[in-house]
Amino acid sequence: MEPGGSSKSQTEPKKRQSKTPRKPKDSVLEQKSPAEFFAENKNIAGFDNPGKCLYTTVRELVENSLDSTESISELPVIEITIEDIEKSKFNSMIGLIDRDRVDEALYDDYETAKAREKRLAKEARAQEIQAKNASVGKKVKEPPASKTMKSRGEASFYKVTCKDNGKGMPHDDIPNMFGRVLSGTKYGLKQTRGKFGLGAKMALIWSKMSTGLPIEISSSMKSQNYISFCRLDIDIHRNIPHVHLHEKRDNKDRWHGAEIQVVIEGNWTTYRSKILHYMRQMAVITPYAEFLFKFVSDASDKNVTIRFARRTDVMPPVPLETKHHPSSVDLLLIKRLIEETPKQNLLQFLQHEFVNIRKAYAERLIGELGPEFSPKMPIKSITSQQIVRIHQLFRQAKFDDPSGDCLSPAGEYNLRLGIIKELHPDMVATYSGSARVFEGHPFIVEAGVSVGGKDVKQVCR
Repeated sequence: MEPGGSSKSQTEPKKRQSKTPRKPKDSVLEQKSPAEFFAENKNIAGFDNPGKCLYTTVRELVENSLDSTESISELPVIEITIEDIEKSKFNSMIGLIDRDRVDEALYDDYETAKAREKRLAKEARAQEIQAKNASVGKKVKEPPASKTMKSRGEASFYKVTCKDNGKGMPHDDIPNMFGRVLSGTKYGLKQTRGKFGLGAKMALIWSKMSTGLPIEISSSMKSQNYISFCRLDIDIHRNIPHVHLHEKRDNKDRWHGAEIQVVIEGNWTTYRSKILHYMRQMAVITPYAEFLFKFVSDASDKNVTIRFARRTDVMPPVPLETKHHPSSVDLLLIKRLIEETPKQNLLQFLQHEFVNIRKAYAERLIGELGPEFSPKMPIKSITSQQIVRIHQLFRQAKFDDPSGDCLSPAGEYNLRLGIIKELHPDMVATYSGSARVFEGHPFIVEAGVSVGGKDVKQVCR
């Protein structure tokens, strides 16, 4: 140490010790099941928030019921009930004992003494102003009701039940039909309201996410002397059903159809009008169906019962399953059809796996494909490059339009009856076009316009 000075360690700043940089963790390849994917992205299926979830659940169950009844040409009778479940009742359903609050300050809706004093003073001033205005003859408006803060985590629960007189489901298929995402019976090429078998399964997934309660299914097919009852939920990670109970019960009334019951978190208050409007829309476009809608609550003044009566016995034609149109296929689909076809050669494959390709036209197409193709060439010997050539020809060649037999149009008669039945218009006009095609897919445009009616509001100018 130098005289009158300080040590070197005191005069010079300490050097920072260099840290060894951390090695990034190796990325791990993960795989999600379809159920897990839709649980994490439930907005894709229309399950955005509790109110929308309630609306979408009702919609999916009703449309499944209509598909089921129409598939056997049965005039639909569909009952939909939404039951409001109080917190104490919900707790008893899941085996949870109600508990009083101990520390009020823990809760989101806790009101401090200062905040309460401020709120009461504001309400008192509003009453004074109201009394003063009343004394001088001014028009007095009703003071707005004081808003009560809803506690964070406070939810509303509803039991949704949908019962129909449709086709029913085979006893052994019920677990997979409800407990395995992307499994269904509507993958054929014909018109159905549902396609991927996702709606009722999403209701089950939302029930598992919001309440933890299983779904209950009762089903019976025509001429079946028993009712299949199944209580199940879904294993999200493995995309398989978890069956709690699956049994056969007596069917004394010879009922056929399905009854689905699910308990979910929802919001009836904000989506009441949307749900009722949807039910009315369905009654308009299906005048051959009878709907009974109920909302049941402990507060009797909130109860709703609406019956949408049947107006006609004429049902739309049952859609026929069809084959692929050459203009609508892609490389992957052509390859799959080749793998699955029972036909032996290319000529038979073109004739029987596609619509609107007759034998003479199939021979012309094969001649256009080139010298490496022949009518008798084994279908399983076609290479990937040759599949591309077939696809290119399909995109460029002309084919007759599909017949539209795979569609089930409502028709002008039913459309007009539905509008008159529900809207009681002064004037109504309807239109139902003939089948048209877009990129090999048939469609029919139907429209209805009404003027006036019982619910029309007069516009003041």
